[in-house]
Amino acid sequence: MLTGVLFVCHANLCRSPMAEYTARRLLAGRPLTVASAGTDAVEGLEMHPHAAEIAAGAGADPAAFRSRRLASAHLTEAVLVLTATRRQRSICTALAPAALHRTFTLRQFGRLAAAAAPATDEPDDSLEAAVAAAALARGRLQPAPADADDLRDPVAGTPADFRACAEEIERSLRPLAALIGAAG
Repeated sequence: MLTGVLFVCHANLCRSPMAEYTARRLLAGRPLTVASAGTDAVEGLEMHPHAAEIAAGAGADPAAFRSRRLASAHLTEAVLVLTATRRQRSICTALAPAALHRTFTLRQFGRLAAAAAPATDEPDDSLEAAVAAAALARGRLQPAPADADDLRDPVAGTPADFRACAEEIERSLRPLAALIGAAG
């Protein structure tokens, strides 16, 4: 059974946890699960301190967060898989080929969702409807430059780098939230 949104980055310490917490806030009140994992994560680590500060500043409590390594089951159970980079998207689709049509980079999906017409034919599952609508928009958009899809890793950066990354994550997730809202 497919359930929710999975965010994937390298170590599951910065980008994917910030995306997870941002999505939880933007999609609050929806019956969706939101989770994250890392392609090369070490199990059980705390969120990066700068990422935790951003999550706490947005009203979340990141104290219980622990990193987890990506497994094929995570991918096969997700309705939508959003990765930080094209490389991670490739790893995800190699690990679970059945997830190919519902795996995107976060920035790519944000562009597609912004260009999508709201789907109204699947009222029972607004997330699946949003994914289908965004996938249909793919044929109407010009391909973006390759570097337009990758979300820069702030891990060695300053708090300002983390804030910039968090802002980019939110910009990319707002169209998804709007599309889900329009679908039901």
